Amino acid sequence: MRLKPRPATASGTRRLARRHPAALLALFSCSTGGALAALALPAALGHTVDGLIDGGPVPWSGLLLCAVLTLAETGFDAGAAVLGTSTTARLTAHLRTRTTARVLAAEPRDALAVPTGDLTARLTARTADAAAAPVTAAGAVAGVLLPLGAVTGLLLIDPWTAAAFLLGAPLLVALLHTFTRRTADAGADYQRAQSVIAHRLTEALDGADTIRAARTGAREYRRILEPLGALADHGRRTWTVYGRAAGQSALLLPLLMLLVLAVGGLRLGAGAIGVGDLVAASRYAALAVGIGALTGALGALARSRAAARTLDPLLTLAPLPHDGLGPLPGGPGHLELRDVGVAQGGKPDGQPLLTGVCLTVPGGTSLAVVGRSGSGKSVFAAVAGRLLDPDTGTVLLDGVPLTAMDPALLRPEIAYAFARPALPGTTVGDTIAFGAWTADPEAVRAAARAARADGFIGLLPYGYATPLTDAPLSGGERQRLGLARAFAHPGRLLILDDALSGLDTVTEHHVRRALDERAGRCTRVIVAHRLSSAARADRVLWLEDGRVRATGPHEELWADPEYRAVFRTEVAEAAETGAPPPARTEVESR
Repeated sequence: MRLKPRPATASGTRRLARRHPAALLALFSCSTGGALAALALPAALGHTVDGLIDGGPVPWSGLLLCAVLTLAETGFDAGAAVLGTSTTARLTAHLRTRTTARVLAAEPRDALAVPTGDLTARLTARTADAAAAPVTAAGAVAGVLLPLGAVTGLLLIDPWTAAAFLLGAPLLVALLHTFTRRTADAGADYQRAQSVIAHRLTEALDGADTIRAARTGAREYRRILEPLGALADHGRRTWTVYGRAAGQSALLLPLLMLLVLAVGGLRLGAGAIGVGDLVAASRYAALAVGIGALTGALGALARSRAAARTLDPLLTLAPLPHDGLGPLPGGPGHLELRDVGVAQGGKPDGQPLLTGVCLTVPGGTSLAVVGRSGSGKSVFAAVAGRLLDPDTGTVLLDGVPLTAMDPALLRPEIAYAFARPALPGTTVGDTIAFGAWTADPEAVRAAARAARADGFIGLLPYGYATPLTDAPLSGGERQRLGLARAFAHPGRLLILDDALSGLDTVTEHHVRRALDERAGRCTRVIVAHRLSSAARADRVLWLEDGRVRATGPHEELWADPEYRAVFRTEVAEAAETGAPPPARTEVESR
């Protein structure tokens, strides 16, 4: 029975808060301590002023208490700032790691449903915004405690003075509510516009060579920056919301202060309160109107909520399901596909990408996968190595379904090379050694020789130790590094998804010979566009519109004119030069 995916995770404040409860508790304590010290200071100051006015001895104890409370408030605030910064950094690192792990554990077609640029923005800026929520919430305690405590202090000093402040309190509450709602809307729109720009920029960087060759740089520049106007509008809207809130606060808060002081002065004149009480009341009024400082915390929380909503689709991605976690049986890499079907987006009504594929690849042999563009070759390659699960049917390796194998044991047995390989690692040697296990230096050099990459690596400033940032690589050289990485991690199944397309004829010949040397030890699936690759394979899979058109040796399929039409361009070029189309020879077979 298929195991259920893990429960969906979320980027909520409570879940993040459970990661570092001690730090958040310390932050809460510092914020609360600072607020309590600030609330105690006006009362101590008022009592000290009364002692000075009475004409008695200097109230040194009162002055000392005021100094201690001032230092305590400053110390607690500094501690809260340090704790808040460090905790936010740790929570950001955790959220980025968890989100990235969730994306990597999901099927690629699910993870890549989010455009690459947008995905990058979510994994960087959005995680930082979302991770700030627990710290902001813990620190906001002081923002709430100060005005509530100050109003309580006013009530204890004189109810009439407190009533004067409470008269304008509903206006402050309405102001904060409107500010929070508008800030959340503007922040979400701003983040969406950022994601569009990031996506378009990533697309342009990926296709930089094509853009340069087509001389469409100016058009791409305009396309990338086209959402900049909307981004500016959302940014201006955000600052307009801030500006209006600040302007209304700047008008409302001084009026409240004046009203409190005016009523307090009248009560002083009537003998209802003393001078010290008026001093304390003025300080409490200043703290009470500090409720306007909550606008910053509320704005940060609104941004955090908007960012968290963009992370939730990533954190709820379902991992690749497994029917079991059994060990991988021994075998030569016998690959079998039984009635395999794949639909666009994994939906029953989606466009079929593969339909009813039934195929057996004997262990240790080579299979060339050919077909016109869009025929399903790369989808087949992804299904064969379980980068993608079929929507129908089963894929077996050495007689066991891929879904029944422990992924930690399955992954080292399958090596991939792509037309445009990613190059992780710091140095050239690191990127070849990178994989299910770290290849040793001897294996790295042997793999580079097999991929014909050792020649250009030897010309780099520091050879294999050359940083990738200092190694200008052509498309073919990048492909050779990707091939070397696959060769450095031998398993029972090697899948090349158009990984020879950037190689020149001589280099391709040597790489194909290196592949042939793995015959009997490794099953090779080669997505081929070149006639020579199909000709050298033990067997050819001919795909058309996601279906198996035919399978068999290249020599037999070559009799079909429609099969020859798949390679029409290469055949035409060979005819123009008078050379025969490539075919596998006895020498090349050995």
